[in-house]
Amino acid sequence: MAERTEMKPPSRWQRKSTVVMASILASLAAFGATTQTWLNVRLPQSTVQTPDLSVAGSEAAIAVTALALVGLAAALAASIAGRIARIVIAVLLALAGAGIALSSYQVIADPAAAASTAIGEATGQVGQAAEITSTLFPVLALVAGLLMAACAVWLVLAGRRWQASRKYTSATARQADGSPSDRGGPVDEIDSWDQLSRGTDPTD
Repeated sequence: MAERTEMKPPSRWQRKSTVVMASILASLAAFGATTQTWLNVRLPQSTVQTPDLSVAGSEAAIAVTALALVGLAAALAASIAGRIARIVIAVLLALAGAGIALSSYQVIADPAAAASTAIGEATGQVGQAAEITSTLFPVLALVAGLLMAACAVWLVLAGRRWQASRKYTSATARQADGSPSDRGGPVDEIDSWDQLSRGTDPTD
């Protein structure tokens, strides 16, 4: 019997649970940031008193909310995906993170443009002058987006150490040592499928 070499178990930072949880937390951080106020708008007071506005992230950067949900779904899917699927998922996670970072940066760089829709709805005028200040939440969303992209790279690198499911691994091990079907023993579903794939009738 050929000697079997056991693969060294992944380190703590290569574990599937660690990588998936980090990706989930980064996505949730981006989504949670959009529920908070990103911009505070002080409108000029005229004869008609207009209250100040608080613009949430979901209004200032609509794409961030959708991309955060995409990242969350990708992170959850990574926990059950195979090697090839994980690469596709990592690409989606990276694109979602990059989109969140870019959208958040645009709000930070040009808060007036981000608040223009809310100002127009409140005053009924397009291009109304206003005093606009940003909160820390656009920065938090930007950082979360960058972390999502970093988690995508981490997913690809760490995923190389993740083993296949126990059922598949046990079937492979039985084939390496001589499966029960090869020795004339009982045949299970996996053994039957393997024999059919080789052109052998397992019922013989």
